[in-house]
Amino acid sequence: MKNIRSKNSTTFCIAAMMVVALSCSKKSSGGGDVTPPDKPKDTIDLTPSPVGDVVGKVVVGYQGWFAAIGDGSPIDRYWHWAQTWEQQPSPTNVAIASWPDVRDYTKTFPTKYANLNNGQPANVFSSFSDQTIDVQFKWMKQYGIDGAALQRFNPSGLEGPVRDAMAAKTKIAAEANGVKFYIMYDVSGWKDMQSEIKTDWTNKMSVYTASPAYAKQNGKPVVCIWGFGFSDDNHPFTAAQCQDVIKWFKSKGCYVIGGVPTHWRTEDSDSKPAFLSAYSALDMISPWMVGRIGNKSESDSFYSSVNRPDVAYCKAHGIDYQPCVLPGDLQQHQRAHGDFMWRQFFNMKSVGAQGLYISMFDEYNEGNQIAKTAESQDFVPAGSSFVTLDEDGTACSADYYLRLTGDGAKMFKGLIPLTPTRPTPVK
Repeated sequence: MKNIRSKNSTTFCIAAMMVVALSCSKKSSGGGDVTPPDKPKDTIDLTPSPVGDVVGKVVVGYQGWFAAIGDGSPIDRYWHWAQTWEQQPSPTNVAIASWPDVRDYTKTFPTKYANLNNGQPANVFSSFSDQTIDVQFKWMKQYGIDGAALQRFNPSGLEGPVRDAMAAKTKIAAEANGVKFYIMYDVSGWKDMQSEIKTDWTNKMSVYTASPAYAKQNGKPVVCIWGFGFSDDNHPFTAAQCQDVIKWFKSKGCYVIGGVPTHWRTEDSDSKPAFLSAYSALDMISPWMVGRIGNKSESDSFYSSVNRPDVAYCKAHGIDYQPCVLPGDLQQHQRAHGDFMWRQFFNMKSVGAQGLYISMFDEYNEGNQIAKTAESQDFVPAGSSFVTLDEDGTACSADYYLRLTGDGAKMFKGLIPLTPTRPTPVK
């Protein structure tokens, strides 16, 4: 997913400052930090749809887009590891913000980085390797993640064959590990999206709905379309075009999720105007949050000024609500050792969300991944500037954010009490 930031953030910033100012009248005992909002008396508990494979569940965004020369993939390049895919990743040819922990993978691929600080070679994985994707879906099962939304971009051109292959591999891994999956189209930059997305679903992707692992909601196969309504040049579609696509998928019996702008309801800032009719045609709304918040106070501000009125609108219109939960950009020091992510779990449970979407599972490019990551400087290339999970001085394991997500899922489902205090141990 693209880290699309709001073009007109003035209105939000003023609102956010007002909310924070009001909140600051109540201080925590932890050095003046804003206290988490109490669960309001009018918390919305109505679920427009019953519990299924997305309602009542925690789903991760799954890129599955890393490849390497020699991995047997159709692309045969260092796809997404490097800026120049035909060359090995290096300090001057890099496309990632975080360094992965690769100790669980049996097959890795060389780079031109110096060895890790522990002396091991600085190798990377390929999502195309069967063992890699199987391990990653094993992690999902092990840590209590219910499903994966497989990202699917414009399938024409150079990347089409590898994206097709990753869909087939995702089906196999999901079935083998008892994890649900569904197709999530990202329409960014897709010029002929309106016609080609229908052809792609009919000719290629709809076959996957026969899998027992394919996510169903209200008895219907789930499809997500990310990118309708964003106010930038990369999403040039009209509201009428978007409504046509949504209506078409519904006519095929699908339950349609929309990955929409943060300010979809007010139709401003990152949203185009006059798009509410398109958003309201969706079965579930999942507003994008990467680049919008970066700490607990900002999460609290959005809880009051954005999430609560979002839920009220969705409740009134019979739409399910699936907000994003972010671990935070590791390279930008946003994570606060999990406290930032946990506050979002707490707030989204409190606001009455129907489902949660973790942004993202394997987004090493933007530093928002929860998959296993270098836990200390021992596990990054010597001389590199990669930030590691112990960046705040607290040592933790490479799977820390997987475990934290699992605990958040338990709280969301009511398996553990609602609490603003993160329960996940560092080791």
